[in-house]
Amino acid sequence: MSVVWGMKTKIKKESGKHPGCGNIVTFAQFLFIAVEGFLFEADLGRKRPAIPIRYYAVMVTMFFTVSVVNNYALNLNIAMPLHMIFRSGSLIANMILGIIILKKRYSIFKYTSIALVSVGIFICTFMSAKQVTSQSSSSENDGFQAFAWWLLGIGALTFALLMSARMGIFQETLYKQFGKHSKEALFYNHALPLPGFIFLASDIYDHAVLFNKSELYQVPVVGVTVPIMWFYLLMNVFTQYVCIRGVFILTTECASLTVTLVVTLRKFVSLIFSILYFQNPFTLWHWLGTLFVFIGTLMYTEVWNNLGTTKSQPQKEDKKN
Repeated sequence: MSVVWGMKTKIKKESGKHPGCGNIVTFAQFLFIAVEGFLFEADLGRKRPAIPIRYYAVMVTMFFTVSVVNNYALNLNIAMPLHMIFRSGSLIANMILGIIILKKRYSIFKYTSIALVSVGIFICTFMSAKQVTSQSSSSENDGFQAFAWWLLGIGALTFALLMSARMGIFQETLYKQFGKHSKEALFYNHALPLPGFIFLASDIYDHAVLFNKSELYQVPVVGVTVPIMWFYLLMNVFTQYVCIRGVFILTTECASLTVTLVVTLRKFVSLIFSILYFQNPFTLWHWLGTLFVFIGTLMYTEVWNNLGTTKSQPQKEDKKN
């Protein structure tokens, strides 16, 4: 996902005066994955879904809403590092909704990890708020307007975070009832929302026109010359597809501990990549907040306990021999 977010930010950066191209990026991703799933998973529509369509409709409504809201948040004075850090708070949202909806209870160790993640997000959010006001123009009205847009962006991220957590709980209940069908869910989550893009058709068309007007770029090896924004979009769609397929292969081929480690470290690497490559302002306070989020995430997944258990197993086998 680091490459995916990187390409999306690259498109925003290159589009200059027209940065709000999240909808066309999302539409292209959804269309490509839906077509691929229709051909190879749904078998051209001949394969019946294991989970009833009505449940996918509910899931898709949540999924589509989260995707669109997250895209618009990037246009509301929300920097990419803050966007990524805030989304790492999905642990908090999932735990809260799990307690409320599923009546779950957790250990003190996990509650501590949630506290660390919460403090980390608060530090980064607070420091980003100071940057928004300080980077605005000398006019107090302009500074207040920028801060107001930033608050709206924080509200959008919060809504998307809670909606995403609710969708995860909904998926959990579905899989318990009908079994796990991740490839099928991937297809329907991207195919069913496609009609919803009709409401965004005007924005998608406008940015398609802007993409056509971007500077020309000669694709290496192939030698074809295309507008550079279309090339970035193509690369984004490809990396998004590889990312989703890679996560699916990882969950089927590797132990859950390995998957947890890879996904957790990916968040951190994505953050570092975004800061260094896109030159986003990042203070020592941001680093402290990021560290809290990272450590809290590791504590929540109980990585250290699982690693200790894994190391003790060979020793027990040696004693038996």
